[in-house]
Amino acid sequence: MDELWLIPLLLVPLLMWTSSTFVFCFKKCFYVAWMNVLGLVAIPLCILKSGGRDVENMRIIRVLVRHVKYFLGLRYEVSGLEHLQTEGPYVIIANHQSSLDVLGLMEILPDRCTMIAKKELMYVGPVGFVCWLGGIVFINRRRTSDARSVMAEAARTMMDDQIRLWVFPEGTRNQNADLLPFKKGAFHLAVQAQAPIIPIVFSSYNSFYLRKEKQFKSGTIRLQILPKIDTQGMTTDDVASLLDKSFNAMRPVFLETCNSAPQSNGPSKH
Repeated sequence: MDELWLIPLLLVPLLMWTSSTFVFCFKKCFYVAWMNVLGLVAIPLCILKSGGRDVENMRIIRVLVRHVKYFLGLRYEVSGLEHLQTEGPYVIIANHQSSLDVLGLMEILPDRCTMIAKKELMYVGPVGFVCWLGGIVFINRRRTSDARSVMAEAARTMMDDQIRLWVFPEGTRNQNADLLPFKKGAFHLAVQAQAPIIPIVFSSYNSFYLRKEKQFKSGTIRLQILPKIDTQGMTTDDVASLLDKSFNAMRPVFLETCNSAPQSNGPSKH
């Protein structure tokens, strides 16, 4: 009977070797649990460094999180990093496939850059509190008027405090073989702040991560940073064309990573 405790130790590696579903669940559970542990470590460090909520806390978060990719068997290949050397505020837009996008974000996050995220994230344990400490801007996606006022305030903060903001313009996670139509918030933000847009394309995760099929293998993610799109002199009337220009710059790059023919998704919701 004393040896019964050995059964789980033997069973886990066996299941890791034989069951893709177990590997998927194990990696996902580990990812969530470990990110919360890192959150508990980050909270006192952020408070000691900045005294509370401050975009500079993203430096601490970035350092703590960047090793997580190794535990999950992920590698990143980055091209176009020079485009992030732009001075002053700018808006980064990227496609959104999974919570794993956070790891790619931390791989290349420039200084004085934080995110716009759904309000629900604020209540996700230590991770939510750390997001707040890192200056992440939370929006209520269910109330359009609230989201607009938050975006307007974010534009003022960008100009006053000289920060950068990372936005996922699809508005939700998407693991299809094409981009979802972009929402207009990020483009209103860029125009209001007269800040350039820098598009970033995450290559498709479908070769190693399939949520519905519960597969999570090792894999390489390519991050392609595209040239900035200027917004100087643009007004609200230019938001739709700016959205389309950004979508049309990103979509061919993403489709190339999927080896997929163009599908019927339109660029914008007018």
